[in-house]
Amino acid sequence: MDSLQEFDSTTSTLPLATTTTAGTTTVSSSLSSTSATSTLSRYENQKRRDWNTFGQYLRNHRPPLSLSRCSGAHVLEFLRYLDQFGKTKVHTQLCPFFGHPNPPAPCPCPLRQAWGSLDALIGRLRAAFEEHGGKPENNPFGARAVRLYLREVRDSQAKARGISYEKKKRKRPQQQQQQQSPALLMAAPPPPPAAATSAGDDH
Repeated sequence: MDSLQEFDSTTSTLPLATTTTAGTTTVSSSLSSTSATSTLSRYENQKRRDWNTFGQYLRNHRPPLSLSRCSGAHVLEFLRYLDQFGKTKVHTQLCPFFGHPNPPAPCPCPLRQAWGSLDALIGRLRAAFEEHGGKPENNPFGARAVRLYLREVRDSQAKARGISYEKKKRKRPQQQQQQQSPALLMAAPPPPPAAATSAGDDH
């Protein structure tokens, strides 16, 4: 990790990419490319903000922590630190609304960071770490402890909120098999015509 770049001392936020045109014809012709560029810019800007936020967290750490010495345990501390800024109600087991997806009344249960937000955050930080010179095998955001923590958050929030976080990716293998079956049938070679000719010769 000798080539790993440390964080900048100052944080900066890049403005979102905007496109200004004088006529409506140019807007309609470049609508798809502008939308793709805007989506990519939002992702890159968010990744940069997340990276700078994590760097500020390391600088405020007691004692201050360098990026090269950051481990999965420090990433877990960072995720727990972010919980105080969460906006997702996570019911405790003593709450009468535990497991209720639509509580009919307010409750004093704490607010936490939603699992989906944490999962996306770790994905952006994991990519940013390698973009700044970090090696994949030393990536603290891909540590096993971080993956287990995210899984525990997902399962606990699913039970507390009465919702399901099942991924739709499980249906893809079946769809691939259905898509491959016609192709395999079409690719099968036709039966050899030798059988028909041989039968005629016998008579």
